[in-house]
Amino acid sequence: MGHNHDHSHNKKEGNVKVAFFLNLSFTIIEVIGGLYTNSLAILSDALHDLGDSLSLGLSWYFQKLSKKGRTKKFSYGYKRFSLLGAIINSIVLVAGSIFILTKAIPELFNPGETNVQGMLYLAILGIVVNGAAVLKLRKGESLNEKVVSLHLLEDVLGWVAVLIGSIIMMYTDAPFIDPLLSVLISLFVLYNVYKNLRKSMLVILQGIPEDVSLEDIKEKLKDISEITDVHDNHVWSMDGEYNILTIHLQLDKDYKLSEQAKLKENVRSQLKDESNNHITIEFEGQDENCELEDC
Repeated sequence: MGHNHDHSHNKKEGNVKVAFFLNLSFTIIEVIGGLYTNSLAILSDALHDLGDSLSLGLSWYFQKLSKKGRTKKFSYGYKRFSLLGAIINSIVLVAGSIFILTKAIPELFNPGETNVQGMLYLAILGIVVNGAAVLKLRKGESLNEKVVSLHLLEDVLGWVAVLIGSIIMMYTDAPFIDPLLSVLISLFVLYNVYKNLRKSMLVILQGIPEDVSLEDIKEKLKDISEITDVHDNHVWSMDGEYNILTIHLQLDKDYKLSEQAKLKENVRSQLKDESNNHITIEFEGQDENCELEDC
């Protein structure tokens, strides 16, 4: 079992590593190409790709870091560090998008000349490179892999838009299309930053994960006759993927430790489909008062 887990972990790490170098290399080409073609749309997409490169790089780093497990300073290990990547990435994307918008909006009314043929070739290359990175990550299981794969798929769609825009500009006198694409891409990036920050903040503030229901947990435990009350139930996520649950269960009578062990096994069996990876159970007797707040 240990060998399979390591093999799976190394495969995930390898997928992110390959996608990172693909994306970073193309981002550099994209910046040079955007400056050469004088295309704000390509520079806007370069910013988006830079953000994805940061996501991939930090994801790769934190996946390696998470192997360290728990330490004297971090009793749950380093899982939550992955959120730092999302926050750093979001700050970079917001700053960059605002900068691009300040350049693109004036250009809508006074568009400059762009190298349309160069835009076309870069768009085709962008679709191929980002498409290859999506294929590398499409079977990813971790939240990081899924989120980054979605970002890269968005990049492919962005390049399709640049491709269509460059074809239109080749046959019509419509230079405003380039800054318009730049504005649309930047707004799209900001919208996705908002969604990702919202998810990250939910984890940081220890909100209940979206795929967990406290009511469903209570309903499932009603089937266990020895349990008379369920309270002080808390669920939060370490990183958006690894969920932790603590719960107090009042029993109908006093049970031996060996009997309690079987009860705990039964409880964990009932909750195995509730997306909880780390379950802590505390049993209480009928006459025992729970001293915790809002118990």
